[in-house]
Amino acid sequence: MAPGGLHPVSDAFEAEALASLDSLYRTALRLTRDPADADDLVQDTYLKAFRAADRFAPGTNLRAWLFTILHNTARNRARDRAREAVDVDSEAVERSGETHSAVAGGGAAPLETPETLLLRDALAPELREAIDELPAAFRQAVWLRDVEEFSYAEIAAMLEIPIGTVMSRISRGRRLLFNRLHHLRAAHA
Repeated sequence: MAPGGLHPVSDAFEAEALASLDSLYRTALRLTRDPADADDLVQDTYLKAFRAADRFAPGTNLRAWLFTILHNTARNRARDRAREAVDVDSEAVERSGETHSAVAGGGAAPLETPETLLLRDALAPELREAIDELPAAFRQAVWLRDVEEFSYAEIAAMLEIPIGTVMSRISRGRRLLFNRLHHLRAAHA
């Protein structure tokens, strides 16, 4: 066993796993909505994957396996955070609100992440906004199917829900997107 509890990982496994880094990060950012948390989530995903590399069945979909680890880790983190006691420093909240108002009034640019740069170039602003406004369960399913191009079965395994629920969430999410964006079609006609 390698230092740090890692099993020796083949170069081919490592290369194939690391090829999914960008799409894992984009999905992690969609789940966490915070670049630092997304970085941590992806790092934990790879750590778990490399530790369990000897349990990966060669010939199966490594990318889907990584996304399953990512979603399970995100779900566990959310559950753990919900258990933590919340301490609020009201003075810090007020200072933060004042700072935000001053920055917003000063015209500061929003944080540029790899995902925001990609989406800015790849998706129309109206579509980005509509996707971000979807309820989390629908946003997650639609993102995994339509952006990351996973099969219904792979998404069901990742999210640990029945395939029928995946199909329903994707259908409902797409309908919400359509309803939100249908006015654009008339404007272009």
